[in-house]
Amino acid sequence: MSPNGQAYLVKPDAPEGATRFPQARLAPLSNHRTIYVSGTACCRPDGTWPGVTETADGKHILDIRKQTAAVLENIDNIIKGATDGKGGIHNLIDAVVYVLDMESQYAGMNEEWNKVFKTRDSAPARATIGVKELPDPRMIVEVKAVAVVDI
Repeated sequence: MSPNGQAYLVKPDAPEGATRFPQARLAPLSNHRTIYVSGTACCRPDGTWPGVTETADGKHILDIRKQTAAVLENIDNIIKGATDGKGGIHNLIDAVVYVLDMESQYAGMNEEWNKVFKTRDSAPARATIGVKELPDPRMIVEVKAVAVVDI
């Protein structure tokens, strides 16, 4: 079984689709700790912004793939830190992804997501929502998530 519990799929034998997430995820039956990860962006604790390049005129070039990879790495580090290294990104059971522009950014976000979660059997339940704006103009993706880690 995956460290984030058991995937529930209405048709488990159906081929993998373009997106990788089950219809639901059953939390493991064990002694565990639930971690509720606040909305997380690409910004690092040192103040750097992966996926954000500032031009000479002060504008920003924003890369959805680099930002998504950084967001997922930040979440992995948060879970590892909160569990003394016992858990990580693969303990996610639920996630909500917020993107600014579904038409131009969803595919790139999903490509990075699928690099981390190779199959829907190991991926958390997920919703992806297009939003008008995020808290900082350098942000084009934010993820809020829940993880379950055995203690």
